[in-house]
Amino acid sequence: MHEIELLAPARDKDCGIAAVKCGADAVYIGADSFGARAAASNPVSELDELIRFAHRYCARVYITLNTILYDHELPEAEALIRRVYEMGADGLIVQDMGILEMDIPPIPLIASTQTHNHTPERVKFLEQAGFFRAILARELTLDEIVAIRKETSIELETFIHGALCISYSGQCYISYACYGRSGNRGECAQPCRMTYSLLDRNKKMLIKDKYLLSLKDLNLSGYLKELMNAGVTSFKIEGRLKDENYVKNVVSYYRRHLDSIMDGADYRKPSSGHSTVEFSPDPQKSFNRGFSTYFLNGRRPDIISVHTQKSIGEPLGRVITKGREWFTLEGDKELNNGDGICYIDDNNILAGTNILFSEGKKVFPHDNRYIKIGLTIYRNSDHDFIKELKRKKIERKIDIDLWFGEHPDGFILRALDEDGIAAEYILTGGKIPAQNPEKASETIKKQLLKFGDEIFSVRKFSDELSQPFFFPVSVLNDARRNLAGVLEKNRETAFPRKEIMIEKNNIPYPETELDFTGNILNRLARRFYERHGVKILRPAAESGLDLTGETVMTTRYCLKYELGRCGKFPITPEITSSDTSDFTEPYCLDDGKRKFRLEFDCAKCRMKIILDK
Repeated sequence: MHEIELLAPARDKDCGIAAVKCGADAVYIGADSFGARAAASNPVSELDELIRFAHRYCARVYITLNTILYDHELPEAEALIRRVYEMGADGLIVQDMGILEMDIPPIPLIASTQTHNHTPERVKFLEQAGFFRAILARELTLDEIVAIRKETSIELETFIHGALCISYSGQCYISYACYGRSGNRGECAQPCRMTYSLLDRNKKMLIKDKYLLSLKDLNLSGYLKELMNAGVTSFKIEGRLKDENYVKNVVSYYRRHLDSIMDGADYRKPSSGHSTVEFSPDPQKSFNRGFSTYFLNGRRPDIISVHTQKSIGEPLGRVITKGREWFTLEGDKELNNGDGICYIDDNNILAGTNILFSEGKKVFPHDNRYIKIGLTIYRNSDHDFIKELKRKKIERKIDIDLWFGEHPDGFILRALDEDGIAAEYILTGGKIPAQNPEKASETIKKQLLKFGDEIFSVRKFSDELSQPFFFPVSVLNDARRNLAGVLEKNRETAFPRKEIMIEKNNIPYPETELDFTGNILNRLARRFYERHGVKILRPAAESGLDLTGETVMTTRYCLKYELGRCGKFPITPEITSSDTSDFTEPYCLDDGKRKFRLEFDCAKCRMKIILDK
């Protein structure tokens, strides 16, 4: 059986616990420093609590230490690695190769997507260097994932849902170059979510003030089976800055979807238990900028959210009639008091309002002035759904078979859980025949099945008593609770902790020379690459380099293609310009303060963004 892991984000301990309850097989979370989301750091004490909770279900917790490090930070980073290992963390997501030169415990290492894992050669090298898993580049096609799988045996993790970085991960330097905030240090200013104008060589404006680098969000829910067949091991949901409601909704959605695919197939989840959520998950009801499958099936149009970088949410339909204070929509979706709606107005700008109330088909918004017939309306805040997420019960239970019988010292209660782990508890004392046999049998079963807030749920119950006996309710309750405690301890003992010790070698790195895009910031990282045969031309940008005239972003996304000006892939453009005449290259992006020259590598289908001099 092949294990398929559903991996969820955790902004904090509560998000992580919610993710596990909703069915995540693993969560990834930042510690108090060195994570690639500086705004999502957590004290070590809370990580310990999350790890203990997750391990009850054999779910795993991976710690993100995926920034590049300065020399003076190396001792602190090494101490942090030891602390999270000692508390039982199941893996460490890293970018800085200097970590492999440290004297660290045998915690499994996961190569962050920041290490630019986009070719079989690079992923094969990571496997040979000692990583047990690589997080693949978001831009990969299904065929490219298959090609990587054919050349490697390392575990492969891929993003299936959430926000997208437009640059190859680890290869974006705009934030650092322009704002002094490095994405490789967890402090990205998100320049891709800002507006730009597009100019040609003669400064003729093609597009003015649009979100030309802001991608729609990823949703690969329709391709999970194909990804399994391609060899993906772990399905990752993006969102370490998202709140608990987002985590509950999206994790529950993918848990249901994965379970339906794996049912009866040669796949299984690596964690224990089954989740019950009392709401109907729907990812369109959580934060999203609209969805795409990005490059999974090759280059496709409609991956950019050109009019807004904000959440659009759930498409409801077009406006079909309008009064002075109300409007009606096609279809049968209802709007409720307090819902937030949005739409693209006549100026191609995202606008919105909230709903005051509805009367039948008529919807009364707070502001109806700019809503017109034919306009597509989206709901970006579903008031009732948010209340449901907060109010409805979520729980995760581990199935057990329960048996109750006689013992030379009294009675014995035994359990066997879904993972084959057993426990027993002996009730000592005299055997008192029941005066009311039917009631006694009913009481035994009722009290022994009442696991309540325990993590276990009885799948099958049987007893083998020579005759009905009398038991005080308190005795049965104590027996059930004590059995649960023994079973939990036995599960903890049986939990398989993976340990991998890094053995240094000199396997050649796929490239013989690295410039600042190698992100080498400290002496240990330099030692690592030199040992693997690399000549280091320049250190990381964060060493203080002036990036004027340098490529500050490389992306598979191509503005030339989106404008319908690609000779290889002609399309009807998603982004329309104010002028249809020919424009002279090179094109230039202008954010109002700086200019970025665009270079198109058509042979490799890539676009480079260069900070202009």
